[in-house]
Amino acid sequence: MISYEPLFKTMKEKGITSYRLQKEGFSRATFYSIKQGNSISTNTLDQLCRLLKCRVSDIIEYREEQR
Repeated sequence: MISYEPLFKTMKEKGITSYRLQKEGFSRATFYSIKQGNSISTNTLDQLCRLLKCRVSDIIEYREEQR
């Protein structure tokens, strides 16, 4: 399972809010979709990396699902 927990941690560490991302051109709908755990495209990952000045691993991580 892909987790976006690193994204929220990175945003908190950098003091960046969802409002600020929106002001920089990031879609509010996409941000809320991420919060719901929906999948995102590599273009969205690229945009987040550029806006947050970070690596992909600062946005997503893989976690094994508990069975």
